This record gives sequence, structure tokens and C-alpha cells, in this order.
Amino acid sequence: MNTNPALFEDETTEAVPDDLGPTGRPWPDLPEPRAPHAGPKRAVIIAMTNQKGGVGKTTTSINLGAALAETGRSVLIVDFDPQGSASVGLGVNPHTLDTSIYNLLLGREADPTDVIIDTGVDHLQLLPANIDLSAAEVQLVSEVAREQTLRRVLAPLRNSYDVILIDCAPSLGLLTVNALTAADHVIIPLECEFFALRGVALLTDTIQKVTDRLNPELAVLGIVGTMYDGRTLHSREVLERVVEAFGDKVFHTVIKRTVKFPETTVAGEPITSYASASPGAEAYRTLAREVLVRCPDA
Repeated sequence: MNTNPALFEDETTEAVPDDLGPTGRPWPDLPEPRAPHAGPKRAVIIAMTNQKGGVGKTTTSINLGAALAETGRSVLIVDFDPQGSASVGLGVNPHTLDTSIYNLLLGREADPTDVIIDTGVDHLQLLPANIDLSAAEVQLVSEVAREQTLRRVLAPLRNSYDVILIDCAPSLGLLTVNALTAADHVIIPLECEFFALRGVALLTDTIQKVTDRLNPELAVLGIVGTMYDGRTLHSREVLERVVEAFGDKVFHTVIKRTVKFPETTVAGEPITSYASASPGAEAYRTLAREVLVRCPDA
């Protein structure tokens, strides 16, 4: 396969037949989302991570969380990026926060219930972040079991939610290692663009190291293609290469480019409520169904 990015420019090709889906594989039979488990809760924790910025981590965290909440699951989104992008995307101004996840990481007297914010979306709550979180990476270096800090913060919250989604910072630093140590699963959003592929090997190597040394239960739930444009040879070849490399780890659902996603950020709400009937909203609902099939404990 030709992977020279210069040869991708402006080339177009016919879309993959609908019965195969954009990944070139037959669409799986996805059942209707089952009801949440009855009885005591124990949240499944999923880290949304990729050290490359601008690949759709925050967009996927917010909209997958909202799509899961539509199924009746109680969902907590943990904004673990000092830029506070998930907070902004859910209508919170990070600069006006009195407390954030930073206070929970470094102040044992802080109460999570005083920090968690209702989003206005049923069953969806937010643990917000702001620029204070950037100091945590430095301050945690001197802490005992510093990689376990987020796990400690989330432990008392697991009985209150069905799913906890951690929106990670675009790095492989201590904050991301904390998220991977706290998580049960990883979802890797991957922009369907040539240069986005280059960091995947480094990311999977970091995940393997965390699995070997800190969190043996950690597993990659899947890779989701984002910013996909099936009209271009570039997007199709990148997605084909990802499927060749990772096989069934690649979700069948891909997230296509749409102007609706930037609009939802301005509106401060998920696409599932801002443009409920849009293709983007339907894509995240389908992704939620795939996640529930792959993660039966959620």
C-alpha cells in the first residue's frame, strides 16, 4: 500500500459499499442496548487516550458518554486535560471553577460530590478540570504511589455510576499514566490521517508498560476512526491500514467529519441533544452499542 502522504492530496475514490461499512468489514449485528444492570453498581472505567492532539478524544468522550446516558446508564465524564476541553464542551467555564479534579488529586479533604457538576443531560455528570491540573503533574512526582492517585480518587465513585469516561490530555506523561492505571479499558480515537498513525506504536507501547507494571487488568477496548471522509483515498487508505494492523480491535463505527461538532462545542452540549437526528449523533449511538457489546459489564 502506498503510504506517501503527498500522494493522498485531493485524490478521491468511491465509497465502500454500505453492506461492508467504512472499515471494509461486514457490519456486525448490534442488538438494541440492554437495560443497565440491576442491583449495586460498579462502574466500568474507560480511558480515552491518544498522545496526539486534535484527534477527537474530547468529542468522543462527550458524545459517547451522552449516547451511553441515553441508554439509561449513569455516566461520569472525568476531564483530565488541563485545557479543560471536556468541561467547555459541556457548558462549563473552567476559569470560574472554585474546585476541580486538581483538588481531589492533591487534597484528601476534598469531597468529590462538591466537585461533580450536573451537565443538563439526564444521567450524565462531569468532574471538571482547568489549568490548575497542569501543576498536578509536577506536584505528583514527589508523591508515594503517584501513578495510583487518580485510582484513589475514583474508587469511592465507582458505586455511583455504570460508566466512567476519562478524557486524557494529549501526552504520555504522568497524568495519562494515572488515567491508564485507574482504567479497566482504553479507547483510542484515531484521526483518519497519515501522520496520526505514526504515534500509535508509541501509545500501544505505553499501554503495554502500564499493563505489565501497574494495571494488569487494563485492556484496549478498541480503536475508533475519527474525522473520516470516505470520499478521499487518504482517509480510506489510513483506515484500511489501521484495520490491517489491529484487526477486530478497530470499531466498525467511524466518526465522519461534520461542522456540527464545532457547533456543539460552542453550544456546550453533546451532539445527541444539539442535533439529535444528525448523522454524527447516530454514529455515536452506534458506537455506544458497539462499546456495550464489547464491554458487557457496562
